[in-house]
Amino acid sequence: MIRTRFAPSPTGFLHIGGVRTALFSWAFARKNAGTFVLRIEDTDLERSTPESVKAILDGMHWVGLDYDEGPFYQTQRFDRYKDVIQQLLASGHAYHCYMSKEELDALRAQQEANGEKPRYNRMWRPEAGKTLPAIPADVQPVVRFKNPIGGSVVWEDAVKGRIEISNDELDDLIIARPDGSPTYNFCVVVDDWDMNITHVIRGDDHVNNTPRQINILKALDAPLPVYAHLPMILNENGNKMSKRRDAVSVVDYAAKGILPEALLNYLARLGWGHGDEEFFNMEQFVEWFSLEAVSPSASRFNHEKFMWLNAQHIKAADNQRLAGLIADRLTAANVDTRNGPALADVVALVKERIQDLNALAQEVDYFYAKREPQAADVEKHLSGDSRERMLRFADQLAALEAWTAESIHELFKPFCAEEGIKMGQLGMPLRVLVCGTTQTPSVDAVLALIGKEEVLRRLRG
Repeated sequence: MIRTRFAPSPTGFLHIGGVRTALFSWAFARKNAGTFVLRIEDTDLERSTPESVKAILDGMHWVGLDYDEGPFYQTQRFDRYKDVIQQLLASGHAYHCYMSKEELDALRAQQEANGEKPRYNRMWRPEAGKTLPAIPADVQPVVRFKNPIGGSVVWEDAVKGRIEISNDELDDLIIARPDGSPTYNFCVVVDDWDMNITHVIRGDDHVNNTPRQINILKALDAPLPVYAHLPMILNENGNKMSKRRDAVSVVDYAAKGILPEALLNYLARLGWGHGDEEFFNMEQFVEWFSLEAVSPSASRFNHEKFMWLNAQHIKAADNQRLAGLIADRLTAANVDTRNGPALADVVALVKERIQDLNALAQEVDYFYAKREPQAADVEKHLSGDSRERMLRFADQLAALEAWTAESIHELFKPFCAEEGIKMGQLGMPLRVLVCGTTQTPSVDAVLALIGKEEVLRRLRG
């Protein structure tokens, strides 16, 4: 049974790198009829906050990545971690270290001054024939894992291929702090073991954690999961995405009018591909997904391509759903849609031209109240006898028995011939007078939706 997990730390917002990790873990589980677990890694008690937990849960709900088990919280499992630490101490795979923080800082400073890699010198590591120093009375010990000396940790990464790291590069990891609280790398191991995680799919910033975690699992005689480290997402300049420069929070994208399925679609294409397919839904993604198709190279976020993809999903979305998604935006802009055409019908007409929900909300306002036109548009399109011509056209509109886009359209050609004008000399003044803008869909369809009485009022007003 395939079991994957998404294990964010609640020390901030849910960022898009995390969402892609969750997406790939979720898709792999769904593809293989497995289980997707959500785990909140909140051992950093100083930085973890309830607000961040809520942001993670809300973000997962917004993008629609449903989990089968969880959320599990590490802070609720401290007794289990302490039991396993005692197990490692009893088996000789861990030991108490009484080196104070000041001593450790001094040691590292001296090593750096000597041009050496700063690391713990294993002073308190018990070895055959070694005499340990006298235990100081005023130091609360940490617990360190007794990392193997010599040899290498080797694993076949499902994305990056064979990775080998020498044990001599690894410190004796602290697995419990002086107050007895367990550390991140240790908790992860116990969680993955207890939760029977078969595939650890995560960002490649965790590659250096993997050999330490593998050694702990081996010491516990626990099964090793398959590791798959996903490439980093870079911004358009090729730099690591940051909160200061880039929109990286899921909340940011929701506020910018992005559809969740568009965000997932685009994130799926960052580091993974299925032929030339660009626009697809999550059912298709699950069907096509494999870890073998994930690239080990970093991907750049292309904003223009992302917005194009969002536009495609807006075009494909249900009109009633889109109407619901922009309702709050319209309320905030004081647009009252109660006395006018059905919002879903307006959305159906204008969405072909739109790239995000904010623009969609801005595009529908003139269906419910005429915009104040720009002075330049008035001067260009309503000068001379244009206003009198619009009054004459209003009389023809008033005479229509059937108020449809087709019947309105049938008036255009004969009216232009009678007035001796081109279609643009009718369409543009109509748009400016009725809508307050020159940028609209087909003017006949726009007039039909606004309604006969309101169109005549705006033309004659």
